Amino acid sequence: MFSKTEIKKLLEEKDLKVLKRLGQNFLIDEKVLNEIIRASELNKDDFILEIGPGLGTLTDELVKKCGTVVAIEKDKKMAELIFKEAELPIGSSASRAFLKIINDDILKINLNKLIEEYSKNKKYKLISNIPYYITSPVIKLFLENSIQPELIVLLVQKEVAERICAKPGKLSILALSVQIYGEPEIVSYVDKAAFYPEPKVDSAILKIKNIKKEFSEEYYKKLFKIIKIGFSSKRKKLANNLSAGLYLTKKESEDILQQSNINLNTRAQELSLEEWDKLVKLTLLK
Repeated sequence: MFSKTEIKKLLEEKDLKVLKRLGQNFLIDEKVLNEIIRASELNKDDFILEIGPGLGTLTDELVKKCGTVVAIEKDKKMAELIFKEAELPIGSSASRAFLKIINDDILKINLNKLIEEYSKNKKYKLISNIPYYITSPVIKLFLENSIQPELIVLLVQKEVAERICAKPGKLSILALSVQIYGEPEIVSYVDKAAFYPEPKVDSAILKIKNIKKEFSEEYYKKLFKIIKIGFSSKRKKLANNLSAGLYLTKKESEDILQQSNINLNTRAQELSLEEWDKLVKLTLLK
């Protein structure tokens, strides 16, 4: 693992700059690195996707423990550096994993084509210290994808991790969009001093397990539609939002809530996933 001094020296020698627009903050705390590895439940047959490998600190640990690691780096110079600094050539049959560095944007890449190319059984894990500005779109991309990961372990902003893991009473669209597909948990909190350059906020290791799709795409489409309607005005009661969003009378929306055994004074953030499921089935959205 690189220290702050070593990173500064390396960047200077390679004529590289830290790109704030790409959210580049390099991990310099070995304890945090080890916690990410432990949370990832790695084995020698794993296929790992990593986003934003940066200087390759996490990448280097992954290739010691897995079968295949594909690291996607948007910064061209950084991708070239990792490629050149790799201890073994790409595709080596030695004890370290097969390592592939791809210079591309994860939000624009053909994800399924990539997975099918490197994973025969389409199983994989997403393990990354991702740029914080793409946290929500990245999680959405992988959870809603037709080929979902077995496990997700991400180093993300503390506040975002807490929102994702919220319980009924403090739920949000973000929390529900994750909890619909898997079980999120905060493995540990990470002080901002664990990075160089030091970000303005603390972080957390977020783990999402038991990822699956139990229903049809049409069901999820209806579910997200009614969730968005429910949260359309956070200050209003759920009955009012349903009435406006579904073009129902106040009485009709209250009847739906009563049939679902939901209190008429309830607001969207207070509903559990089971209660949202009841609303979908009763409203029969088209």
